[in-house]
Amino acid sequence: MKKYYYYIPLITFILLILFFSRQLFLNKDPSHLPSVMLDESFPKLEFNQLEKYNLLTIEDIFSYDKPSLVNVWASWCVPCKIEHANLMLLKNKHSIRIYGINYKDNLQEADEILNLDGNPFYSIGVDSSGRIAINLGVYGVPETFILDRNGKIRYRHVGPILEYDIRETILPILTKLEQDD
Repeated sequence: MKKYYYYIPLITFILLILFFSRQLFLNKDPSHLPSVMLDESFPKLEFNQLEKYNLLTIEDIFSYDKPSLVNVWASWCVPCKIEHANLMLLKNKHSIRIYGINYKDNLQEADEILNLDGNPFYSIGVDSSGRIAINLGVYGVPETFILDRNGKIRYRHVGPILEYDIRETILPILTKLEQDD
């Protein structure tokens, strides 16, 4: 009976190697989080207003006849601060319309960030409770959704949008959506 106990660490080690090897060879991106909202219309949600900024309405999204972005952000979110310059680039250089959803934030601090760093958003909705983000399937901030001209969610980007993401993912998807519609 004692002979079997000697093999337990070896068997455990082999099982761990098999598990991790399986993950390596599946070629799945562990940062990719599935979304049930893909290919669905952006849900009809009502937002509160961040003072002095245009209020995000569903009519804004559905009446715009070009692809656009919806970005979930917060002033307390460090990755959001990192992506802010890239959102400004998308707005100013590429003329992309970006809608903002301010998530569980101090409204005064959100206003300060936009005053200090610029406002990349066409309109902003406030999600003080986090309920709207839950309905969108948001795991955390920042998250960005690419919408086609009909207001359907075509892509979900988790994490900050970096220059690489703009060049390799965001702009190619937006260009393809422009051509397809």
